[in-house]
Parts: sequence; structure tokens; C-alpha cells
Amino acid sequence: MSRLSVRKTYKLYIGGAFPRSESGRSYPVTSAKGDFLANASLASRKDARDAVVAARKAFPGWSGATPYNRGQILYRVAEMLEGRRAQFADEPASGGAGGKRAALESVDAAVDRLVWYAGWSDKIASVHGAANPVAGPYFNLSAPEPTGVVAVVAPADPLLGLVSVVAPVIVTGNTCVVVASEPSPLAAITLAEVLATSDLPGGVVNLLTGRQAELAPWLAAHMDVNGLDLTGVTDTELALRCEQEAAENLKRVLRPAQEDWTVDPGIGRMTRFLETKTVWHPKGA
Repeated sequence: MSRLSVRKTYKLYIGGAFPRSESGRSYPVTSAKGDFLANASLASRKDARDAVVAARKAFPGWSGATPYNRGQILYRVAEMLEGRRAQFADEPASGGAGGKRAALESVDAAVDRLVWYAGWSDKIASVHGAANPVAGPYFNLSAPEPTGVVAVVAPADPLLGLVSVVAPVIVTGNTCVVVASEPSPLAAITLAEVLATSDLPGGVVNLLTGRQAELAPWLAAHMDVNGLDLTGVTDTELALRCEQEAAENLKRVLRPAQEDWTVDPGIGRMTRFLETKTVWHPKGA
């Protein structure tokens, strides 16, 4: 007896769950050659608002976890990604990132990038913090703390680029709402399946698929979003509009020039969404 195969439905990832868009909308995803691959959810403003609520709810627990624990969880994500290497190699390739060999190299680089950031989890405070000399009988200590909820517009690179913008945000204790690459969103949702089974608390990473021009300004204007990463925005007018919206509640904004994801990322992305707090403590008290 013949049977019909069960085709995968690509949904959103909000609060650790995989809901459909509340709007019921979707859009077709095609390969570089124009072949139909799948339908992806077309997230609405309501979905974006739900994602911000989920990220805010997860922030106290995630920022309160020890850096060592956050590093362990990122390492676990890398382990799970390594285990699904073949599946991920197929999806970026079918989404137009190049041939099979290039896709495998991209997956391997994404795994290595996660491990790299995991290793920084309990070191960034030592590098970015300081014990300051002061003229008085006090200890003066500066320590970095996470900003809060960060909205990230992911770059076109469907996996390595995505991992390279998400990992530095969450390893330092922030939570995030990510707008996946509009033309190549499938790898992002498959990555969400890895996150959901990697001990990462629900709500730390929330993934939306849909129109960048529809979601980015809404997130930029949201008063409960504390930071904005515009890496994936190539439209200069849209980027300027997002920056203006973000200024309303003094969000930290990252709008980098075109980046090469294959080179050493440095610590700039980790420190961009950190706030430095300084405390005074009397000596001998």
C-alpha cells in the first residue's frame, strides 16, 4: 500500500514552541534556480510582539545563569548541530548557498563558531571588566552586564551568518528576537529545532520568518527591546528608519559594514550589547 510522505511545515519559534503565524500567512521559498522548496510562515506584528514578550520573560533566568552554564549550553547546541550535519548541509545548499561541499564547510564553520563563543562565556567579564584605581579607601570595580532583549535582523548567510549574530548576543546573557533571512529562512527554523533540544531555555532565542521591511521597523520601535542589530539590513533607507525608531528609547544599535563570516569574529559583537556597571566598596568595611 502506497503512502503519502509527511512534508515538513516550517513554522515560527517563539517561547520554546513552534506556532504558526497568527495571521495564517505564508510565503514560498525557492532555490537559487527558482525551484519551489517549501512555504515559510509570514510573521506578523502580533507574532513579533509575542516574541518580545517571550524574550523578556526569559531574560531574568538566562541573565542570572552563571557564564559557565551558558557556555555549556552553547557547547551543547554545537554538539546537536554536529549530529545533524547532513540535514543542515542539505538545507543551506537547497536554499542557494552553493554546492554540497560548500554547504558542509558552512555547517562545520557554524559548529566551530558556537564552540568559540562558548569558550568566551566565562572570560569576557575578565577582559571587559576592570578593577579601577581611585583616590580614596575604596574598591572600584567595573563589570559588564547584559543589556536585555536584543532584536537581530539576520544576514543572508543562512547558517554561519545566523549563528555568528545570535551566539554573541546570548552568550553574554541577553535574550533575542531574530528575523531570519527572508530568501533563505529554512535553515533558521531547522536550527530552532536544535535549540529546542539543547537545554536552551524557551524564549532565549525566538525566530521569525517573513518580510524584513515589515518586522524590523516594528521591533526597532518596540519599547521593550533594548538593542538592535541591523546586520542583515541592506536597504539603507530601511536601516535609517530603524535607527530613528530605535532612538526613541535609546536602544543600542549595531549597523556594521559588510562582514566576512569566515574570519575570526573578535569580541566586538559580544561587548556591543553589554552595559558596564561600576560599584564602590569601602576597604576594611
